[in-house]
Amino acid sequence: MSKYMQLTVDVRPFYEKGLKATYPKLARSLIHAKAIKDYDDPALYDLVAKWDKLLYALDGDPQVKDILFKQKEKLKALYSEIESLIADRKLSEADNALYKIEDIFEDIEYDLAGL
Repeated sequence: MSKYMQLTVDVRPFYEKGLKATYPKLARSLIHAKAIKDYDDPALYDLVAKWDKLLYALDGDPQVKDILFKQKEKLKALYSEIESLIADRKLSEADNALYKIEDIFEDIEYDLAGL
């Protein structure tokens, strides 16, 4: 590693039409709870990083909070796995784990549609 510089890997959002269009039920709930701003398009990875804060913000909406809480352990485990994979420069494996996070968010959106 260089003495005055370092390489970084960043996970950035890439939504065709934004978070609100991709996950409308989740986005609406998070905006209503003031967990994210109306104009925010955070990466799912970044949402997982602050999952406990999101759950806290959803105290006023127990149904949504319960749906998100059910996925907490899986998401936190994937987040830790991705951090390790990025640190080890195993980017292909990290990308595969990001797909698993997307799958969980699809499940969350499906469950929210049932409310």
